[in-house]
Parts: sequence; structure tokens; C-alpha cells
Amino acid sequence: IKYKSTRGKQSGLSFEEVVLGGLATDKGLYVPEKIPNFSMKKIEEMRSLSYIDLAYEVISSFVGPEDVPSQKLKEIIEKSFSTFRTPEVAPVVKLQDFWVLELFHGPTFAFKDVALQFLGNLFEFFLERGKIQQSITILGATSGDTGSAAIHGLRGKRNVSCFIMFPLGKVTEIQERQMTTIPDENIHCLSIKGDFDDCQAIVKAAFADSKFRDEVKLGAINSINWARVLAQITYYFYSYLRVTDGQGTDSPISLNYAVPTGNFGDILAGYYAKRMGLPVDQLVVCTNENDVLHRFLSSGVYQKNPAVLTIAPSMDISVSSNFERYLYYLAEESGDTLAGWMETFETSGQLSVSPVVLEQARQDFSSFSSDRAAILKAMRSVFEQERPGQEGYLVCPHTATAVVAANALKLPPHRTVCLATAHPAKFEEAEQLALSVNQLPKRPEVLDALFRLKERKTLISGDLKNVQDFVRSKLKGKSTKEESFLFNDTTTTVLAVAAVVVTVGFTVLRFLRK
Repeated sequence: IKYKSTRGKQSGLSFEEVVLGGLATDKGLYVPEKIPNFSMKKIEEMRSLSYIDLAYEVISSFVGPEDVPSQKLKEIIEKSFSTFRTPEVAPVVKLQDFWVLELFHGPTFAFKDVALQFLGNLFEFFLERGKIQQSITILGATSGDTGSAAIHGLRGKRNVSCFIMFPLGKVTEIQERQMTTIPDENIHCLSIKGDFDDCQAIVKAAFADSKFRDEVKLGAINSINWARVLAQITYYFYSYLRVTDGQGTDSPISLNYAVPTGNFGDILAGYYAKRMGLPVDQLVVCTNENDVLHRFLSSGVYQKNPAVLTIAPSMDISVSSNFERYLYYLAEESGDTLAGWMETFETSGQLSVSPVVLEQARQDFSSFSSDRAAILKAMRSVFEQERPGQEGYLVCPHTATAVVAANALKLPPHRTVCLATAHPAKFEEAEQLALSVNQLPKRPEVLDALFRLKERKTLISGDLKNVQDFVRSKLKGKSTKEESFLFNDTTTTVLAVAAVVVTVGFTVLRFLRK
């Protein structure tokens, strides 16, 4: 399989080229030139496979042996998922009203581990082989979970330098500490004044600067990197096979998937799984108050609004970077049409599609938006469901948006899977608001240990040149003052005060938890 850019200026690329390249040179995203098709016979034949073996079947359909030899690909997949706390990797749990696909059993307790453990090992293999290049500089943006998962996937990797930007005061303390307590010298955490969209804009601008891109050998770990989406397709197949175990094969059962959605990568993997032949009925885009995707599916207008801070911070995104891949298919795979749409959006902050195109989008996706009250109510309701002999089941605030949507859209309970995208302990503020003090579960020890570790981070002003200068200085081995870089005294003081306020807030929550 070869790959092409959504904006039409690149085609015929290898898997290795798109993984190392990240973002296309015409600012588009890479997509496969052909989507493989799995017959129901083949899907049924995979039912007895372990998660790791199933992942090989799915991933190898997009990766030829000329890019990664079959045995090496198997080794990379096995190495990637051996870091998970359960051999199932992504188990499904049956609750009263729906199934839950638990995607939080990786090193950082979030679904991003599924893709970023795999991507980190791919990078290492490609760089050691040296067919295209021998080193890479990763520049990434995070709203919370991507950053820590990327860091844990890349820490200590030879010939990889990793720079992760996160918005100051807009990730939870556990999310921040999962990033900033990693001591490996190839890891650098940058705290940016602004929101996730500001961080992501810097990443895209850095890739658009061809001189800088070539100079530092820039690569991507955000879900703009195709390998991220590819790795996530597997758990749709795996969960389908587990939910339908023992239900016969005479007439394939279709499942619904309610997916907490910010950058659109997670649900896009489900879209590809459906295109590959997996029996999927509804794919539900579940958002918080930052509902750019829900508004698009309601009106046909994709419009950027300022992101607001919510109790589901990993979805506090106003521009869904991966949505371009889906828009490409809505544009009937016309790079020129898609490029025109994106140029309109990038200049005006808005694009509109015709009623015919909107109807197609509605056939592919449903959507629902949840506010703070609905999220907390869902967390409380699921926790209080009767589970004989077991403790209450607590979902994170992002997962709660899937629960709200499944109930609001009246999805059939035994055929609906809600994706649990993170462990609830990563979002203690939401836990405190949803439950009484005596109901709060104990924080996992590995997360509790973060508060005993030293942090390393740099406050940096959020513009492209400053970030580029910081990256260059680190790659050249120059030291920079810890905690601040390229700020005037007033700015540094303001940001320092903001950081203290956030820290005090989370300290109070930790005290209440005890």
C-alpha cells in the first residue's frame, strides 16, 4: 500500500516516508491510497487471535514487507503491547446499559498509549535502519494525554529528541507530572501560555517552515501522524469480536460505538474499521462544550470558536486536526477540492458544505454534546449502578460524554460500546465533583508516586520563533534557564503566579481525597 496527501500534491509514498514525515509538505495529512477490505469470513477467522496477533493482521494490511519485514513488524507490535498491565491490552466490560472498551491499561493510563508505544518503536526501527534518516526531532502538542503517552513511548530512544508543548494551567496535575517527571535527557516539556489549539498551531507552522523542518529532521507524534490512527483500528476489531463472542455467525451483528472525540483520531480509526468491513452501525461523535464537530454534523458548518476550559480537558479543542482526513473522503478524494476547503477554513475560520455532503456525513456519524452537569451526572449514575460483589464502576469525564450520548440517542444497550479513553484517577477534579468523599477510589500507586518525583519543565512564550530557537538550543547541547525561556520579567511573573494557583488547587483536591 502506498500513501498520498489529502491536498493532492504528494502520492506514491511508502509507509516509512509518511511515518517519518508526519505532515505532508503541502500541509495535508497522509492517507492510504487504498483501504483494505476484510470479508466477514476473514473477520470470523480472527476471533480466536490474541490482541497482539490481531494487531498484526490489521496493521500488516497497511504495511508492506518492503517497509517493515513481517517478522520485524511482529516483534515491534509485541514489544509495544508488552508494556500494558493486562495481556488483553483493551478488555471490554459489560455494564447494565452498555459495554465499555477499556483503553487505559497502558503506561500512562490513557488510550493514546495504544498508538504511541507502537509509534515510538517504529521510529526506533526506521532510524536504526537508516534508510531515509538516522535521527528525528519530535515536536508535539498535547491537551493532556498525548504528551505523556508520547514521552513514555519515546523516552530513552536512540537518535530521538522529543519536545512536547502543553497549555499552562489547562491540563490536570497528574497529566502534567506524567510528562515533567521523566528524567531522560531526550525529553523536553514546554509549558505554553494559551490553549491546545495555540500549541497545535505552532506544530503545524513548524512543519510548514521547510528550512527548519529539514534542519532538525522534524517528525510528528500527534494524531496527524498516520501510524497513530492505524494502531487504533485494531481495538475496534478486537472489541467487536469480544462483544459478539458466542452469538453465532449466520447473520453478522452490527455494533454502535460512542467515542469521546476531540482531535477526531480515535473515531476516525473506527471509520476506517467500518470501511474495511467491520459491521458497525452508528459511530457517535461525543463532545464536551467544545463542540465544533457536533455543530458541523448538525448544520454543515465547520467553524472555529475559542476553546473553553472544561472538566474533560483532553477534549478542550476547537480545531480537530484529524477531521481533514474525513473531509477528504467527503470531497470524494479530490485533493483540489479538499485544499480549497482547508484554505477557506484557514483564512476565515469557517467552511460550509452542501446539503448533499452534510447528508453523507450524517450517514457516517451521529453526534451529541454534553455539558458539565450531564458529564457529572453520568459519572455518578454509572458508579451507582448495582454490580453484585463488585465496587462501583467509575468512568473518566471524557468517557462520560460517551455514556451521555448513548443514553440520549437511545442506542441499543447490548449492542453499544462506549470507549473508555482514560483512567478516572487522572481527572481528580471531576471525581471530587461527581462523588462524595467516602466514595472516592484510591489513586493507583504508580500515579501517586508522581508526586514524589522532581519535575523538569520550561515556561516559554507561545510563538513559533521562540519554540524553534529553544529546539535548536537543546539540539546543539546549550543549556537554558530552567522554568523560563524568552520571557520578560512581567510575563514570567504572571505565568509563575498562574502555575502556583493551579498547583495549590490540585493540592487542595489531593488533601480532600485523603
